[in-house]
Amino acid sequence: MAPKLNEQPTSQGESNAGRDVNDAALAQLIIAGDEIAFRCLVDRHLGSVLGVAKRMLRDDAEAQDVAQEVMLRLWRQAATIEIGPTGVGAWLRRVSSNLSIDRIRAGRRTDVTDEVPEQIDAASQLTGLEASELGSRVDLALKLLPERQRLALTLFHYEGLSQIEVGRELGVSDEAVESLLARARRALKLQLQAEWRQLLED
Repeated sequence: MAPKLNEQPTSQGESNAGRDVNDAALAQLIIAGDEIAFRCLVDRHLGSVLGVAKRMLRDDAEAQDVAQEVMLRLWRQAATIEIGPTGVGAWLRRVSSNLSIDRIRAGRRTDVTDEVPEQIDAASQLTGLEASELGSRVDLALKLLPERQRLALTLFHYEGLSQIEVGRELGVSDEAVESLLARARRALKLQLQAEWRQLLED
């Protein structure tokens, strides 16, 4: 039985026990049923998992549900997870994005055009916005984007998928992904005009 995610460690010593332990070692402890190791990984990665779901779903309650399911899968599937040099975070975020897409597909269908964009802005500009500590305002602007634009931008920019991989996830052509990304960036620039102007001046 998986531990509850809202449970707190019974002591300060327990809460700090896994702070300096890497993800792979904690995952091995989880395989053995160690709840403290599980909570350490939850504390370490829940924020990014929840962030992915919130950006994609635009619904805090659904995002919480997705994050809960992601962490339960970590508990149940720890023995089969391939942990890379950066830890288990990439796997958790990928599961979060996949579950979010599944929820969107189950709830409604969205039309996508294959219109090829006239010009595509560099993804590095979005990185600049994020680095300038405007994350909360960028997240709000992302929530206002049409569904497919938001999904494409989240997968491409935040999850690091290639355009081809984004197309596979969304079931659209590479040209359609280019169009979605270009329109999403244009919409973000309109919503964040002052921030984009400051970024370009820098």
